[in-house]
Amino acid sequence: MKLYYTPGACSLAPRIIACEAGLEIEYDKVDLKTQTTASGRDFIRINPKGYVPALALRSGEILAEVPVILEYMADQAPSAQLLPRLGSLERYRVKEWLDFTGTELHKGFDPLWNGPMPNKARQLAVSQLQRRFEYLDRCLTGQPYLMGERFTVADAYCFTVLSWTRFHRIDLSACAMVLDYMKRMSERPMVKRALQAEGLPIAA
Repeated sequence: MKLYYTPGACSLAPRIIACEAGLEIEYDKVDLKTQTTASGRDFIRINPKGYVPALALRSGEILAEVPVILEYMADQAPSAQLLPRLGSLERYRVKEWLDFTGTELHKGFDPLWNGPMPNKARQLAVSQLQRRFEYLDRCLTGQPYLMGERFTVADAYCFTVLSWTRFHRIDLSACAMVLDYMKRMSERPMVKRALQAEGLPIAA
């Protein structure tokens, strides 16, 4: 399999899971401005949506969208226990966290990536994100991961998106549980490996 990625983007989550699951993955970096890959391919021909991640399967088919790729990867290595068994309530809870991260956190950052914006507009976007962080903070009280004691694919995605707060200089000091979670995640050996592979800082 081959993962098309951009350093620090949401494609970091599948890389983390590939490391955690011990999957043999080839990586091809994508320049999103030019829509070309490090191997010289036209990325639009690979993923017409124009954004990462995209996972090329051995069959030649392409999977896109973070939650789908994460679920597929976890199912390739069931012994890693990165996703509860199919049909269980716990699996639906993980998918609930994936959806929350995708729709409430990931999309909440969208306005901030669109270049300079009026201060009031930025304040509104950050304020909406802060409310989601406060909810997450309450959910993490008394437990190390989103699903309790066990790390799952949802944590890889959530950690990746939360890491963008540093880039956008968003203060998380009011969310002590979230800060503890980020530190705990960044100390996982396979998370460190994924960060190092993309040339990203290790500290949360």
